[in-house]
Amino acid sequence: MTPRTPALRIVDSITELTPLDAGCIAISGSHGGVSSARFALAARPLLSVFNDAGIGKDGAGLAGLALLQAQGLAACAVAHTSARIGDAASTLNDGIISHANAAALAMGVRPGLACSAATALSCSAPRETS
Repeated sequence: MTPRTPALRIVDSITELTPLDAGCIAISGSHGGVSSARFALAARPLLSVFNDAGIGKDGAGLAGLALLQAQGLAACAVAHTSARIGDAASTLNDGIISHANAAALAMGVRPGLACSAATALSCSAPRETS
């Protein structure tokens, strides 16, 4: 049986995801902080894409990537200089990956890669099937 291509969910806010989105690729306009990551954790996308929001004090704009990594979930962020915060279409069409957790790196997602290319990589990444 051939694995299905994961659904692509383009949401301006990661809060729009639900458990029905499990296994999707979630492109959001949300910052990559812990509060956003908690919504992604509840939905369990294959890959969550956030905005680095300028990174912030003590890396607050990216802290969610580590939280998701601790749960084995891939996550990355696009540079705030490449895409508008709160605009998922801009994340997908204009975003350039600035940071990725280890699970995303294992899928081939790398800093400097266009978000659209990272999305294509994650669609073809090997994953467990049941």
